[in-house]
Amino acid sequence: MKKTIQLNQANLQEIGNCMPVPNYSRASDKTGIVHIGVGGFHRAHLAYYLHQLKNGNALSDWEICGIGLREGDTKLHNNFKKQDHLYTLIIKHPNGKIKPEVIGSIVDFKMGISNPEPVIAQMAHADTKIVSLTITEGGYNFNPTTGAFNFDNPDVQDELQHPNQPRTVYGFLTAALKRRRDAALPAFTLLSCDNIEHNGDMVRKMLLSFVKAQDPDLANWIAQEVCFPNSMVDRITPVTTPTDINTLTQNYGIVDACPVTCEPFIQWVVEDTFSNGRPAFEKVGVQFVSDVEPYEKMKLRLLNAGHSVLGLLGVLHGHPTINACVEDELFTSYLRAFLDKEATPVLGEIEGINLEDYKDSLLARFGNPNIKDSVSRICSESSAKLPKFLIPTINENLATGGSIKFATLVIAAWCYSSDKGINRQGQPIEITDAMSIELHEAAKQTTTDPLAFIRQESLFGNLVENDRFTALYTEAVQKIYTNTDIKKYMTDIMISGR
Repeated sequence: MKKTIQLNQANLQEIGNCMPVPNYSRASDKTGIVHIGVGGFHRAHLAYYLHQLKNGNALSDWEICGIGLREGDTKLHNNFKKQDHLYTLIIKHPNGKIKPEVIGSIVDFKMGISNPEPVIAQMAHADTKIVSLTITEGGYNFNPTTGAFNFDNPDVQDELQHPNQPRTVYGFLTAALKRRRDAALPAFTLLSCDNIEHNGDMVRKMLLSFVKAQDPDLANWIAQEVCFPNSMVDRITPVTTPTDINTLTQNYGIVDACPVTCEPFIQWVVEDTFSNGRPAFEKVGVQFVSDVEPYEKMKLRLLNAGHSVLGLLGVLHGHPTINACVEDELFTSYLRAFLDKEATPVLGEIEGINLEDYKDSLLARFGNPNIKDSVSRICSESSAKLPKFLIPTINENLATGGSIKFATLVIAAWCYSSDKGINRQGQPIEITDAMSIELHEAAKQTTTDPLAFIRQESLFGNLVENDRFTALYTEAVQKIYTNTDIKKYMTDIMISGR
């Protein structure tokens, strides 16, 4: 094993002998971007774009300050502090080539759990021009069926009564924007980087719903002054494993407690509406458009839904990773049939995009043997994902008479996994979901009521009332629950004429 070097600012010059490191000064305290939710995706995406931009330009006022609002952020916060907020991005190419690079665009990380004041102050500071978000679909606190803000959330109820003690992202944003208004400072831009259709519109709707209940006058100011650009983001970023950390140490001698792994592909399409300026991200490949809707719909309905198709069927069969699913010819054929026959017909034409080439690229990306994205990660929080990724495609095809058979089996597989918690080999299925209890309670009734799972209106709307869907769904759950081999049933669906 090589001589080991701890990743930190003092050792950057030495580390630069074995991998690229930031070539820009990190001494400035002018953090123009405050980012909530410093997970792997943010560090492989927005933070990476900014790092690239800073490497080629003098941008002293566009560093990132990360924000943690959950107990689960504490470990990363502590590791970041020890490493001067540096981390290694490990880009894994399909041919086996590994390209690590130290990223330096994050210069601070504040926690808001026990003491919200430093976080509020950072957001309210005059230097902050953008507050960006990667808080996952479940973090937006909306009812997936009605789209309304969830005021039943106990944390929301508490912070409505105690505005100086925020708990949710909305409480923190409201407190910070109030200070900016009262200090006659320009509003910051709220930039969502989550996989939600019209993500900027969603942030705007949810924030204004909250603020109107807490401070109606402030809500009027926010509605007039804050920009909420929609954006479409894309880069497969699997959970970093202990093996990734050990490999970095063994092969490069770098001790990094929080590296990030990702694929080489990266994409970001953003509506060019900002309240108070932005970095020149177009210099590093970001596409600024007037309307992001066609691009985000394409990504959600093809890439994200495609991931769920492989993940929920793969986890039931026993495939451990997404690339293992793609290596199985039947799974690849099934996914391509879903993409071609169910997802593509509801998209229409998208300017500048060849959909056939895009779908080809998805299969290549999913099959990257070096990414090894676990099916359990892809299946996590399906209750927040499928109402946006997959169920709308079913509804739109029902309305037009299009195919729904491929997606329907995925819903049935989700039901079985939620009920039994084991795959076809009898191995436990470990899938994290905020609604895991509700999913299990509904799914376990399937043997006596085949439609019990899809009676969850908050997830499925009125799908249970559609005879065409319920007939296919009932057949699918009966096949799965009677131990029909999932691959045989997938084959039957592919050759059936329905």
